[in-house]
Amino acid sequence: MNTIIKQLLEAAEILALETDKLTFEGKVNHVYNPLIYAKATHMDYIKKYGNGKKKVLFLGMNPGPWGMAQTGIPFGEITYSKDWLKIEGKILQPERSHPKRPIDGWECNRSEVSGRRLWSLMEERYKTASVFFKDHYIENYCPLVFMEEGGKNLTPDKLPAKERDPLTEICDNHLKKVIEIMKPEFLVGVGKYAEKNFKRVVETMNKSERYKISAILHPSPANPHANRGWSEAVTRQLLAQGIW
Repeated sequence: MNTIIKQLLEAAEILALETDKLTFEGKVNHVYNPLIYAKATHMDYIKKYGNGKKKVLFLGMNPGPWGMAQTGIPFGEITYSKDWLKIEGKILQPERSHPKRPIDGWECNRSEVSGRRLWSLMEERYKTASVFFKDHYIENYCPLVFMEEGGKNLTPDKLPAKERDPLTEICDNHLKKVIEIMKPEFLVGVGKYAEKNFKRVVETMNKSERYKISAILHPSPANPHANRGWSEAVTRQLLAQGIW
């Protein structure tokens, strides 16, 4: 097996196990860890596309309920995960499911807007996934999905410090490993939260390594700026940053 793939698989395994040991209270009513129940598909993603050093590493926040929560793939919109990325693997069930947020896996009939926007831009520019992943890779900072009692999504930045800090330490260590393994030139946060995580982690790393850190507009429909020509805006950003 390719050395880089092997290192990424080992890092993902550690991330899955360490985050699965954490406990959450307060507003958090349910926690999903797709690296556990969708391990097969996540490993397939790494094996197919984590096969070398990359020029650009994109970083998302955490799984969306209709994306990575269902498929185990960062920004894992169902159609693109199956038809463009050609991901395969059995998707199991979380230990404890929320009735309003079922995991239907490959049978999910909901489309995640963020993932659809992101992958459709990459398909438009690179045509095939293999061409895109030759120089690019996409990772999520936090692998966990948090839900309130009513099923509302709760992002990691909204957790209280006593719960957020142990999670941050684990996710920072994993992100540092991924950067060290892939040695990208450009670190691109999909949104400002991810960019902040890149900056904090790089501060702890070898100062002789030079990384160019930036951000692009997050594709979530919850972001009003993303609902007016997201792909055109992000293309302009990546061209201005010297990445494209």
